[in-house]
Amino acid sequence: MQAIQGTFEFLVSYPLLLVGIAALPLLLLAAWRRVYPTRRLLILAAIPVALSLLTSVSSDFIVFVLIADGLLLVLVLVDLTQITSSRRFQAGRVMDRIVSLGKPSLVKLELLNQSRRRDRLAMIDDYPEEFSASPRWFEFVGEPRSHLQFEYELRSSVRGLFRMHWIFLRVRSRWGLWDAYYRYPVPTEIRVYPNLKQISEFGVLARSDRLNLLGVRKTRKIGSDNEFERLRDYSRDDNHRHIDWRATARKRKLIVRDYQLTQNQNVVFLVDCGRMMTGFFGGITLLDHACNAMLMMSYVALRQSDAVGLMTFSDKVHSFTPPKTGSHHVNRLLHACFDQRAGYVESRYDQAFLYLNRHCRKRSLVILITNVIDQVNAAQIDQYAKNAAGRHLPLVVLLRDHDLFAPVDHLIAVEASRGEQVAGAPLFQAAAAAEIIRWRQQALRALTQAGVLSIDCFPEQLTSTLINRYLEIKARHLL
Repeated sequence: MQAIQGTFEFLVSYPLLLVGIAALPLLLLAAWRRVYPTRRLLILAAIPVALSLLTSVSSDFIVFVLIADGLLLVLVLVDLTQITSSRRFQAGRVMDRIVSLGKPSLVKLELLNQSRRRDRLAMIDDYPEEFSASPRWFEFVGEPRSHLQFEYELRSSVRGLFRMHWIFLRVRSRWGLWDAYYRYPVPTEIRVYPNLKQISEFGVLARSDRLNLLGVRKTRKIGSDNEFERLRDYSRDDNHRHIDWRATARKRKLIVRDYQLTQNQNVVFLVDCGRMMTGFFGGITLLDHACNAMLMMSYVALRQSDAVGLMTFSDKVHSFTPPKTGSHHVNRLLHACFDQRAGYVESRYDQAFLYLNRHCRKRSLVILITNVIDQVNAAQIDQYAKNAAGRHLPLVVLLRDHDLFAPVDHLIAVEASRGEQVAGAPLFQAAAAAEIIRWRQQALRALTQAGVLSIDCFPEQLTSTLINRYLEIKARHLL
């Protein structure tokens, strides 16, 4: 008893040594088998700690403290042996390897339980931090000899190539004192492309003649091409001179002729991947909005038998896809832009236009999608777009920032509703924003006077605005 008491007094005099001896087994378990104590074990461990306070009253209580420690140790070790081994489980994952940006994708997790025990389990997938999952994890009771399946929705906010390596499983011991964490290798490669579903939606609406639901308006053709394309039902905006009376008599309803626009023309996109495209709207970057609109308009242009090309650039040219025709060319454009990301670098418009002049000799509709808020970049765009106007037909697309236009719109709305002027900080913010907006309008007017087409719109309006402008250019034979 005196030896035990002497050992106890020695350990008490060195509390850090006592803590290290107590924590050493836990550290070994965590490093070797990835087993960690639960909150329930920590609460039970507080009982002998409370009893040890009685030793300050009388050293005779040391016996009760040692008995409590021994019982707790036996209980902990017995419960440790009740943890099901990792070899008793098998995990798998089933999902689409290609997903659309911002669209939910269904993921199915599978767990095969080969043990004879009824365990409390929790499972979570190893999805990248750029993704969001709903639900994030699953807690359940695994019945013996069972095959379990769980589904969750995975949504990405960034395009590109991603990899998922593991599926993590937490197994709780029978009495709930220990948690074992296992991981199972399930390598999966995910390619996040721009929004693909809008292309299929466009095809469905085009076949049913309801493109106005996407904001695409009918454009009256100035003149007409002589090559017949198809017969279709008459709509209110059609020219009555295009009615096919023979088909009308046969079908007993008005049928009109469609004529093809000029075909085999080039459309080349120059998509800026510099710092001005890193802003967010609607949960995705301005670059993502630009890629979505580019793919949508490419699909429309390829249906018109035009050739579509793509260049992505920032401080250097990242990729260049030569203009080609055919519906399958959309896949090449997808692969060329799906892993492009906006970086915090200054865009080199000079390198982009020089590269275009070397690799694209045929006259083309050159669509530059970018954003400017300073005079330096605006001057570069103005210079190189004007130089390209002699060989090509340039179209400069500037994306608006809601944070810039919101103070001005709010001030106008307040003054219209109250009928009085607003003073203070909101007035100064609106004045600064109005100055920048006025400067943007002057830059756009300078481009128009030099023969450069321009679009100034918000990101969510880009797709419909770009398609409408393209159809207008085709109808007016500007290219």
